This record gives sequence, C-alpha cells and structure tokens, in this order.
Amino acid sequence: MSGEPKFSDSSEIFDWLSRFINLEQGYTPPSMRPERMQIIGGLAGNPQRCGVSIHIAGSKGKGSITAMIARILATDGLRVARYLSPHVAEYRERITLGEDFFDESVYLAAGEELRRLANILCDPSSNEYKAMLDVSDGVAPEPTFFELLTLFYFLCARIAGCDALAVETGMGGRLDPTNIVDCAVAVITGIELEHAEFLGNTVSAVAGEKAGIIKPNRPVVLAEQLPEALDVFERVATERDAKIFYCPETVLISNVKTSRARTDFTLDFKKPGFFDKPLNLSIGIPGEIQGQNAALATLAVKLAFPATTAETIRRALAGFALPARFEKLCDDPPVIVDGAHTDISVRLCVKTFTELYGSGGILIFGCALGKNDEAMADALLPHFSYIIITTPGTFKMSGPDMVYETFKRRQSRGVCGKTGIAFIKETADGIRQALDRAKRDKLPVLGIGSFYLAAEVRSFFGRQ
Repeated sequence: MSGEPKFSDSSEIFDWLSRFINLEQGYTPPSMRPERMQIIGGLAGNPQRCGVSIHIAGSKGKGSITAMIARILATDGLRVARYLSPHVAEYRERITLGEDFFDESVYLAAGEELRRLANILCDPSSNEYKAMLDVSDGVAPEPTFFELLTLFYFLCARIAGCDALAVETGMGGRLDPTNIVDCAVAVITGIELEHAEFLGNTVSAVAGEKAGIIKPNRPVVLAEQLPEALDVFERVATERDAKIFYCPETVLISNVKTSRARTDFTLDFKKPGFFDKPLNLSIGIPGEIQGQNAALATLAVKLAFPATTAETIRRALAGFALPARFEKLCDDPPVIVDGAHTDISVRLCVKTFTELYGSGGILIFGCALGKNDEAMADALLPHFSYIIITTPGTFKMSGPDMVYETFKRRQSRGVCGKTGIAFIKETADGIRQALDRAKRDKLPVLGIGSFYLAAEVRSFFGRQ
C-alpha cells in the first residue's frame, strides 16, 4: 500500500512474505490453480522468461541436482539464478546467484516490486485480477506464500540480468508455481509416495503430477523409475512430443568409489551427441546416489547448452557440496547430517553411513507431520545402538511423541529389539545427549529425517 516504508534488508521481505498462506507450515490454500500463477507472472511482465531455464521435479535428489546444474552453468561463465527448497539456515539460500546470495540491492528492488504486485492481487476493490482469474463469486483468493516467493525469485533473476535459471519445484509439478517456466529441459528424479493429500496415494498419481512439468517439444531427462511411474511419463511425453532421455538407457555409471570425503565415479554416455569419451568425475559428497544425480545434471545441461565441455563438468562437480547433504560437522565424534526424509532416501543415506562409519552408532531423528515414519523406522532401527527422537525444529508442524511411539511399536514387532530409544522433545537437549553418549562410547552420530532437523544440528555446531 502507498506510504509503506521501504524494506531495509532482505530479512524484512521474508518476514512480510510469512503473512501469506504457507503449505510448508501446514496451512491449506483455498484453491490450487495453475492459471493463477500465470496471471501473477503476467502482471509482473513474465520475469521467468529472462533466461534459459532447466526445471527439476521428483521425490528425492532434486535439490542436489538443481544445485549441480547451477554450479556447472556458473563454471561455464553464465549468470545463473538458482531456486531451491527448503532452506537450511535462512530463506536467502532458496534464491541465489549460483552458490552466492544476490547482492542485497537485488533482493530489495525485487521485494519492492513484489509488494507492489501483491497489493494489486490482495486489493478486494481491484477488478483487474478478478477479471483475469474469472472469479465467479467475486472473491479472488490471495496469492500464497510459495507463489509470491517464486515470483520473488524470478524478479531477482531478471533484475540481476541472469541468462540461465535452475528451478526446483516446491511440490509436485503440474500445480506448482514454478511451472510457469517454459523450460528448455525438464528433469524428473525418482518417484516415491509423498504429499498424498495433494499428489495422490499411488505412484502413478504422483508421477502424473510430476509429469506436469514436461513441455511440448522439449526434452525430458528421467531418473530410473518404477514401472508404473515410467508408464505415466512415457504416455505424457508421447502426447506432448517430448523426447525422453531415460538415464539407465543413456548413461552407464561405473567405478563408483565412496570415501568419507567424496565420491568418485565414471559416466559413459551410450548415445551420441553428448561426450566422446567417458567422464571420470569426483564430487565432494559421499554416496553412490551422487553418481546418479550427476548423470541427470550433466544430461540436462548438455541438452540445454550443447557447447558445455567435459572439463567444465569436471571442474564444477569437483568442488560441489551442499548443506545437509551427507554433511560432516565434526570429526570427534563423527557427526553427519542429512536432509533425507523419505523411505528410499533414508535407506540410501544409512547405507552410505554404515559403509563409512559402521553400524551401531547414535541416531538423532525428527520428521515433519505427514511423512512415512513407519517405513523410516524400519530402515533405521537395525543399524543404530541408540536412537533419540526429537523435534525437527519449529518451522514445520511435527509430532515427535507420535514418531517415538511409531519407533517403539516397530521395535516391538521385531525390528531390532535391542536398540535403545529415547524421546527428548527439546531439540538442543536431544543433540546434547546424543553427543555426550557418542563421546563416551566413541560412536558416530547421524542426524536425519528433515532438513529442519539438520538445520538445528548445524546451528548447534555454529554452522550458518
């Protein structure tokens, strides 16, 4: 509204945005209509068109792949706007220029433009927005937090003169506000059951929502998929004349060697048009999954920017790391945090952890409401001598007491009955007790279940 004081720093912009309905914090919007974001983007002059975009969706690994894509493009000299979710320590992590924050002047200019547009969208007397949305009852729903945050990202990209955009979906794909991008390449990672209240309760239904990012006559890069998901993607791609590059049929990943510091592997492209020789690569994150993530990122970049060289890929990935992706915070005792919060991603993380540090360590676990805590309990119980269930921070709604009961119930049914399990509601107390026990017994520690739990552990160690 006129007369409002200007934002003095970017934190004030995010505080202002927090007034709007936020699905991440458990609030449900009155409607989820993709045309609303198209209208919002149109009112802003379609800033999403400021550069070549690569759009990433999926159930696991999409944040790492988005960040890899952005790093490769930045290493090649492009100005890349990177959009990730969730954040670990602060909101600016979601909206960055490559791996760095935008200059504060960019955030502030975008914030003022965003507020001007939001005032139009939220003004009950404004007929422009209502007419565009074709509101039958005369009441136009306010934009949501994530719609405005996404527009804020696009505005930052345009103001900063970015020529490439690496865009991670927030949830799903078809209805996601990021889906206003006319991407050069779509990337879809592996599919699991998630967000059933919005995406459906079958793998096929979830895949159908993720397939919404596939654009007509544009290539789509697919991670290995369950048969029912692959069927959906092939059908949608055929309908839209979109060529599929299915990773298992396009790239051979071999010579995978994981250490406590990195993962080494080879990518050998089976189809012409990519690289003439195999790429011997290294990534500064442990885990076999990193080879698969790198293959998807490399395919996407090469399709969108064919001149990208093998040397650019090597240099970019060699220095790649990301907070809360198998991140080591301490050596004595070893403390690892990871944002894994689905059944499969937890299993992959635990596999890497036990291979590098052995079984019988200490686990700190906390997850948000709506996650499959039963499946995660089954994956975790056999591998730890002591498990502390705690609150995964305060950003998202959670029920740590119910998660504790789930772990005890699964244990009583024979899933590793010797594991000690404690419920410590206060996160800092849980972390402190885990570290005390780990030091006493000389055991490693893993914190897992939520990016926000990872943030709490990182904060405990002074990581910002």
